[in-house]
Parts: sequence; structure tokens; C-alpha cells
Amino acid sequence: MTNNTIKSFQDLIVYQNLNKAAKIVIKEIIPTLPREEKFDLGDQMRRASKGAPALIAEGFAKRYFTKHWRKYINDCIGECNEMIHHLTMCIELYDNQIDTERCREVIEIYDISCKQLTKLGQVWKNYHKDDKK
Repeated sequence: MTNNTIKSFQDLIVYQNLNKAAKIVIKEIIPTLPREEKFDLGDQMRRASKGAPALIAEGFAKRYFTKHWRKYINDCIGECNEMIHHLTMCIELYDNQIDTERCREVIEIYDISCKQLTKLGQVWKNYHKDDKK
């Protein structure tokens, strides 16, 4: 997080990163899955990749209620972990059909996002307490 004022969920670096990851998953990875996985694993990946940034967007409305905001952050970490699992499965099962390096890059985005979300949950109250004005 930078020292810039956060006025919208879109200002959060973690939101920007998760939105970027979702676009990569939806546009580049899912289309390369084998036909039999596009509706099973592909559907789960589509929902989880969209879910992470959506949770930040939804939860941001409750940012002044620390307990509620942290629940959204924790749920978002869960979506990130789910995506790490799905992408790992893609690498392990379909390494000859998908871009495994691209999958690893996206796994790294999700891993970093988990760390950012954890830190955001820890510092939010102190960071954001004077923004109610």
C-alpha cells in the first residue's frame, strides 16, 4: 500500500492485482484447458478468480466496521488459496496443454495478494481511522 489516500476499493493495490489475475485466468488460462475441464475446473476457476476482487469491492463498503471488513478480507484470502490450488492442478494435470509458466506467474500474484490482504487486515484500523471526515 502506498501513502496515497484510499477513496475507493479500486485504489487498493491488492484489488488491482487480483483484478489483473482474474483477467489472465479468464482470457488466457481457461480457454487452453482441455474440453472436458472447461465446464468443471474452468467454471470453478472463473468463479474464484472473479470472487476475490468482488469480495474486496463488496467489503470495502463495510470498512469502518473492522470485524465485518476483516471477514471479507479473510474470505478473499480463501478465494486466493482456492485459485492457487486450481492453478497448481492445471500445471500438474495439463502441463502439455497450458502455459505452465503463465500459471506460475498468476500463482505468484495470488500468493502476494494473500500476504497483502493479511497485512491489510492487520493495519486497517490504525491506517484508516481518521478517514471518516
